[in-house]
Amino acid sequence: MRNTKIIWGSAAVSCIGLVFLAAGPAAQSQSQAQTPVSAPAVTVLHCGHLLDSIGGKLLGATTVVVAGKRVQEVQSGTTTALGATEIDLRDQTCLPGLIDSHTHLTLQTSPTQYVEQFRWNIADYAVRSTVYARRTLLAGFTTVRNVGDRENESVALRNAINAGLLPGPRIFTAGVPIGSTGGHADPTDGYRADLAGDPGPLVGIIDSPDDAVKAVREHYKAGDDLIKIMPSGGVLDESASGDNAQLTLEEIRAVVATAHDYGFTVAAHAHGAEAIRRAVLGGVDSIEHGTFMDAQDMKLMVEHGTWYVPTIIAGDFVARQSKVPGYYPPQVAAKAAAIGPLILGTAGRAYKAHVKIAFGTDAAVYPHGQNAHEFELMVQAGMPPVFALQAATINAAQLLKREQDLGSVAAGKLADVVAVPGDPTTDISRMLNVSFVMKDGVVYKLKGTPVDTGP
Repeated sequence: MRNTKIIWGSAAVSCIGLVFLAAGPAAQSQSQAQTPVSAPAVTVLHCGHLLDSIGGKLLGATTVVVAGKRVQEVQSGTTTALGATEIDLRDQTCLPGLIDSHTHLTLQTSPTQYVEQFRWNIADYAVRSTVYARRTLLAGFTTVRNVGDRENESVALRNAINAGLLPGPRIFTAGVPIGSTGGHADPTDGYRADLAGDPGPLVGIIDSPDDAVKAVREHYKAGDDLIKIMPSGGVLDESASGDNAQLTLEEIRAVVATAHDYGFTVAAHAHGAEAIRRAVLGGVDSIEHGTFMDAQDMKLMVEHGTWYVPTIIAGDFVARQSKVPGYYPPQVAAKAAAIGPLILGTAGRAYKAHVKIAFGTDAAVYPHGQNAHEFELMVQAGMPPVFALQAATINAAQLLKREQDLGSVAAGKLADVVAVPGDPTTDISRMLNVSFVMKDGVVYKLKGTPVDTGP
């Protein structure tokens, strides 16, 4: 960014004179009603280009006027505002704040992670999550879906960020995932018998439709934002299969019906074709990973309007790490080697089949902060750069059902804006170099350098 121009000041405020005619209640009421309120601070962003995420095109020079937490106006060309803070991004491309639809901000990959679960307290995961949240925000991701944690600790992280106590993305969290006994969501897989016990709906483990209803209601009680289910096996748990079906259609329907009653959307981790089919027929809102998705599954997803979140970067990472001796337990390494390399091809076929796609990465399976590599892999899979950018903006906002506030830069929407040098629609690798980050009208990164916003 060249020649950043900062003009400090505040928007003009018109003050109303107060006249006290009497000392009684009427006069007090009048004085209270006439007390002036300061206008929100105004910031003007001068963008060299702006991504129109809804239209799928790059606009020319654009001025974005931000008042408080929201965009006040978007104007073509370069204009100024008296008393505003002006930020020069004229050699940058501005985009809506990016959205990662599949993260785990309280966890992170490590060759010792399978031992750490017996040594760490939940506070250890929570404290580390504050670092991962900041890395994610500085990478340009101003909003995330957190689709699984250990003990609902991501709710505390979300609340601390919302209270302004620490920097991080806006979080919509699913808390603990819901799955079956011994399945991908079972936190005791691989434990010896006296430690494993018999987890139930209180910790997300269900084995009947009644259990499913109970588990969803517990999530509502815990203050979660959405529901995550595990209808198929997974890669990183210590069970044998990565793709077998692990929830019945009746159990899935019970989860979805109850979740929708409570205003939750439902994300479904599913690698196997049969599990994907059941999840779509059961009414879930999105399929995560979808490795073995076949043509029938894709047809069903198009018919039902089901979203797909590919997480190609996760497959790519685990496939590479499976070759590192000792990084994963042997049974996990075998699943990672078999499943990981397939996701890229599936994502490309889903795009050609017109399945709705939202950007998501499975952050934690790879180190946090590297989320933007997913853009490169999406393009490698055959998706145009503009589409990949739409997947991380307006598409992801629609999946969240928050497109009225997120996903595009427009008057009235939340002021989430990021910028990169150059043109990412011609070179998607530009997204790995986010130089400016604004969330809710607050600047967290300027000229590639983090800004200390304080508590």
